[in-house]
Amino acid sequence: MKRGVGFSLPVTVVVLAITYIYFSTVFIFIDRWFGLLSSPGIFNAVVFTAIALICVFTYAVAVFTDPGRVPSDYAPDIEDAENPIHEIKRKGGDLRFCQKCSQNKPPRAHHCRVCRRCVLRMDHHCIWINNCVGHANYKVLLVGSLTIDSPDDEQQSGDSFRTAYVISALLVVPLCVALSVLLGWHIYLILHNKTTIEYHEGVRAMWLAEKGGNVYSHPYDLGAYENLTTVLGTNILSWVCPTSRHIGSGLRFRTAYDNLTGALTSK
Repeated sequence: MKRGVGFSLPVTVVVLAITYIYFSTVFIFIDRWFGLLSSPGIFNAVVFTAIALICVFTYAVAVFTDPGRVPSDYAPDIEDAENPIHEIKRKGGDLRFCQKCSQNKPPRAHHCRVCRRCVLRMDHHCIWINNCVGHANYKVLLVGSLTIDSPDDEQQSGDSFRTAYVISALLVVPLCVALSVLLGWHIYLILHNKTTIEYHEGVRAMWLAEKGGNVYSHPYDLGAYENLTTVLGTNILSWVCPTSRHIGSGLRFRTAYDNLTGALTSK
């Protein structure tokens, strides 16, 4: 599902940064190092252009893809035998209900104050895409963070290129560091089948469980491989493709209790 997007200063900054990095790399660095019309120059330019196109495509998909909208007629089915657990409010124990949207909340959905609506499997709101990171665009952002490439940091002479090197370094180095940290963090979350919100909620839940002498277990943690396939898909070859046909409706998710319930039923 696509969504309308208005003007966003952070998105404009990202687009300008990508544009500058691409043109400076191809027409300044590659041209100076190899010669743009030489065989090595053409090869490097083609490879870098392909990486840049993948980066731009995944970024555009992340910006324009709706992260997941709760259907207006959604209602939890508490008698559904295939759904052994239901998320409830911390206070009162009632089923989760969004007062601002005036509708029930599916599992793992949260209300975004910026988007002013509930988002399916919400991770966080990202100003750099002017959008929420949620059920429908989470994998796209993960794949996009793998496509960042930076020009080699070689010492070159010539005052006319010094400014380009300084600007490129100021853009590329912080960008690579930030995206590497972000990628590592979300790989950890994927391996445990958590969102950023669920991680922070889990810290509190673990503390409360230990205080009461119990052990907290994240209900959506199916094991590392199953968690990976939940987000990236069952076909390993499609893991690096920004596709999301495998994600389902976002209204129900497998839990660690599903297998337990199935085992008890079979007995």
